Amino acid sequence: MSIRLSALFAIALTAALALWSPDRAQAHAIIVNSSPSVGTEVPGPDVAVSLHYNNRIDKARSRLTLMIGEQPLVKLPIEDGGAPDVITAKATGLAPGAYRLRWQVLALDGHITRGEIPFTVTAP
Repeated sequence: MSIRLSALFAIALTAALALWSPDRAQAHAIIVNSSPSVGTEVPGPDVAVSLHYNNRIDKARSRLTLMIGEQPLVKLPIEDGGAPDVITAKATGLAPGAYRLRWQVLALDGHITRGEIPFTVTAP
């Protein structure tokens, strides 16, 4: 009977470890912090964009789009270099008003995640 309990314990432990593996925990790129932050006001007309994720990003296959309402205003070129888990860009010439930064990133593990960051540009 103790062999049967040991076998059941080993199976349960293996299943628990498989569900909790670090690869599974990092399956999707999640924003750790951003500038601008959600709902903040930033002075314009030029806004530096920085998105820090919880894991490495494939910058070449990721994208940033600045939106006004439902209309895409401009695709922001992602800057080269920097930390592998940070995407930076510059939005220039923005008039005061409400904007949304739509992001889509490809984590190096192959998972795509998307999101939006609404913010407001104020006069300088």
